[in-house]
Amino acid sequence: MTPPEKPRLRMRGIRKRFGGTVALDGVDFAVQAGEVHALVGENGAGKSTLMKVLSGAVRPEEGTMELDGAPFRPRDAHAARTAGVAMIYQELSLAPHLSVEANVLLGMEPSSFGLVRREEARRRTTEALEQLGRPNIDPEQRVGSLSIAERQIVEIARSLAVGCRVLVLDEPTSTLSTQDIQTLFELIGRLKRQDHAIVYISHFIEEVKEIADNFTVLRDGRSVGAGSGADHSVEEIVGMMIGKTVEQLYPRSDRRPGEVLLEVENLSSPPKPLSASLTLRRGEILGIAGLVGAGRTEFLRALFGLAPVRSGTIRLGLYTGPASPVARWNQGAGLLSEDRGNEGLAAGLSIADNITMNLKREARFCGLLSPGRTEREAWKWIQRLGIRARDPRQRVRELSGGNQQKVAVARLLHQDVDVLLLDEPTRGIDVASKSQIYELINRLATGDRAGGIQPRAILMVSSYLPELLGVCDRIAVMCRGRLGPSRAVTEWDEHRLMLESTGGDAAA
Repeated sequence: MTPPEKPRLRMRGIRKRFGGTVALDGVDFAVQAGEVHALVGENGAGKSTLMKVLSGAVRPEEGTMELDGAPFRPRDAHAARTAGVAMIYQELSLAPHLSVEANVLLGMEPSSFGLVRREEARRRTTEALEQLGRPNIDPEQRVGSLSIAERQIVEIARSLAVGCRVLVLDEPTSTLSTQDIQTLFELIGRLKRQDHAIVYISHFIEEVKEIADNFTVLRDGRSVGAGSGADHSVEEIVGMMIGKTVEQLYPRSDRRPGEVLLEVENLSSPPKPLSASLTLRRGEILGIAGLVGAGRTEFLRALFGLAPVRSGTIRLGLYTGPASPVARWNQGAGLLSEDRGNEGLAAGLSIADNITMNLKREARFCGLLSPGRTEREAWKWIQRLGIRARDPRQRVRELSGGNQQKVAVARLLHQDVDVLLLDEPTRGIDVASKSQIYELINRLATGDRAGGIQPRAILMVSSYLPELLGVCDRIAVMCRGRLGPSRAVTEWDEHRLMLESTGGDAAA
């Protein structure tokens, strides 16, 4: 079918600077009516700035925009929304104490002589919800009592009520369950059939291939690639995003496994894990695959002393038996929690405070810490790990997700632990930051014998199978609380890992 000559939205040569930083450098972007078009790129690539230009929040210095062939240059966000461009941000902008109806029509209430026309308000709200296939949502229900997925539907209904022509969804699945994601995709399909133009922003390339008709890749403020999701593999799209091949994404230096640093025999910590055994050597990366809820995180927490051990044996270097987290630190093991925000970091404190937190060796003179010393130590890790920050005094909450993760890793390395327990080390960060974390993990496992830096032993849990296959030397699968035997990574593929994760026979 021949596409229409004029797309629903066209942006040409968009340029924007913030001081000396070029955020957008001549970006072209277009989306047709009845099309889902994905906008992808690493953090800082220019996606947010481009959408702020589209939504009227930022004025471009150069470039033009058209909406259904007519010039489009909104003076502010309200003008863009009135013209039919709606943004649905990752953090929903709803009033939880108000009803669904009040949120859908907030600022657009039909009124006469200052009084809201209730019947018309109810009709418009009901029509918007029916258009989304969700007439079961009660317009009088308080939004705060709805699930995250239902709140997202209310946000989209508000866009439809004002006459949305272009709908921008910014990381819409970041807080949704698997079932809610499928419900959202069905909703997007419904909107597409109703001839809406949909811009879909996501770090999850598998989602992009599933839901988007076409994609555009931004890198360093420029359009560096575009095409149909059906015609490009995940690896090709990722390569456009980071400027590297997939082989370069997962670096693998010469690793030489040495002495055993961690040995676990029949570990049980009900309700999970029920039974887990493994051997981990210096200079290797052992991955643990499995479904969410299989007991992988619980296993790492039991090893680190955050959960009680009912039976089994843990040998960590010269030490045998369960221990407290403080004892584990002193024995040479460190845990990187999957919950970076609540457990991994103190976001309100500085980078220096996080890296040197609770470490006695920084203390001088009756247990007092030297600020100068902690900042010097932090600078060392900022430079060594490539953490993008103004200085060690910058608060962690001001950093990107990838740089926060590097700070969390730096804290383990500063303690000079030999065994790293990494739980979802790349969760919630963009592809470019993942690439840097993979490179760091590879360096940690390899060490620097010429520089006298010993290789570390790494036990790594991840839900992303390509990550495990690309990074690890061996992989074991946990299913329903029981850890299977580890095998060389060359003996696994995604199909076998998923089959064993779900209780099938991977060896068949």
